[in-house]
Amino acid sequence: MGKVVLYGSVSVDGFVADGSDQPGPLFDWLTSGDVPLDDSGVLKVSQASYEHTQSYWDRIGVTVCGRRVFDLTDGWEGKPPSGIDHVVVVTHRPAPAGWDPAAPFHFVDGVQAAVARAQELAGDRIVEIAAGDVGGQALAAGLVDEVRMDVVPVVFGSGRRFFGPVDAQHLLEDPEVVIQGNRVLHLRYQVRR
Repeated sequence: MGKVVLYGSVSVDGFVADGSDQPGPLFDWLTSGDVPLDDSGVLKVSQASYEHTQSYWDRIGVTVCGRRVFDLTDGWEGKPPSGIDHVVVVTHRPAPAGWDPAAPFHFVDGVQAAVARAQELAGDRIVEIAAGDVGGQALAAGLVDEVRMDVVPVVFGSGRRFFGPVDAQHLLEDPEVVIQGNRVLHLRYQVRR
């Protein structure tokens, strides 16, 4: 099975969105360079960010997110983001009315069941868990192998925390990767077991 990675862009004070679920400038680094990151031509990053991000994106098989993210993105209109094969949505509710059952989205009740389903779908590819409440739950349950952060130089003061409401200490190893891009610092940590 592939690694389970908790990932997200984050403010220097640990938030993935403000209190209104808005990311503000957290994704500005994705348009602050001159190297195309995808075929759309919209995402352009620095060379350092490209080398770091593209190699990671190429290895992701499945993304796990919560129902809040799914709803905020309108389910990416039934097409997983960034060329990912499947999205597993952690939710206590069924798929939205009128949802295309052929879309590669899987609605699962509970974080442990969602990660297990994602690992089945991903095979030896990476299972990416979106930062926030679901990511924090997965970390607390011991399901996360690695934490990746794109730290953006902004202070939110309050909002949605990167690790959600985690209420216990979890040790990470020293950073394996520290890469500076335009308006971002890419970090990667292994979770200490």
